[in-house]
Amino acid sequence: MDIEELPSVCVLDASSYVGFWILKGLLSRGYTVHAAIQKYNGETGMEKKIRDLAREQERLSVFEVDVLDYHSILVALKGCSAMFCCLDCPDGYDDKMIDLEVRGAINVVEACAQTDTIEKIIFSSSLTAAIWRENICSQEDVDERSWSDQEFCRKLKLWYALAKTLSEHAAWALAMDRKLNMVSINAGLVLGPGVSQQNRLSTMSYLKGVAQMYENGVLASVDVNFLVDVHIRAFQDRSTCGRYFCFNQTVHTEEEAVKLTQSLSPLISLPQRYEYQGSEVYAERLRTKKLNKLVEGTA
Repeated sequence: MDIEELPSVCVLDASSYVGFWILKGLLSRGYTVHAAIQKYNGETGMEKKIRDLAREQERLSVFEVDVLDYHSILVALKGCSAMFCCLDCPDGYDDKMIDLEVRGAINVVEACAQTDTIEKIIFSSSLTAAIWRENICSQEDVDERSWSDQEFCRKLKLWYALAKTLSEHAAWALAMDRKLNMVSINAGLVLGPGVSQQNRLSTMSYLKGVAQMYENGVLASVDVNFLVDVHIRAFQDRSTCGRYFCFNQTVHTEEEAVKLTQSLSPLISLPQRYEYQGSEVYAERLRTKKLNKLVEGTA
């Protein structure tokens, strides 16, 4: 496909950490991008980067949206063939943010249903929407069929996991009702350039309960460039459907846990008197059969 033939696509929220990197990945592959940005108090660093980029890139247009205002999403979607939905809360997660993200997800999917040109929704979700349930450690295989237990998340105050679980559930329910073509990408902990500064609160929200994730064999991370590639492949490959776990590093040994901690410095750090023991190994439970097929089967 020539660059001229590539369709227009929308990224919302393009000013989130993952959204920004998806936007850059799409531009580098020749797509015309509608960057839909949620307006927060004052201009964020990501928003400034996008506006600066738009001055240099004629294939990039910026739209201000309010995810609670369905009509503002429709404006950003006009003429687009795909929606990359990457909702995230830059201020971190508490019990009050959950409803906002769920309503936002519903409005995005409904706006797609009302836009004739939309062929596919790529919904950015999280592994935390699949791994938080009682006795997960007794499950040998944890794959895309697994969903986090809402009451379990509430009990442990895992607000990030609950927001991702409920918003993905809501998106799937509406997408199926409206007969929309949708895939979800359930990402591990996102790592990449500047993540400790630019995605600080979301990262900390993901890490709530990290010790249990590690001991239960469901702690995994993903490099942001790999994550972007999977999102774009999921859009380009017509055969994709359903959910896709997405990570390229599992953390099930002490050495891997130390490396992860060091990569997130200064967000988290090792205890001052930490001594490496090297003996802990936890069972790996996460499975990526669908992801492997997508990555290996697409040019």
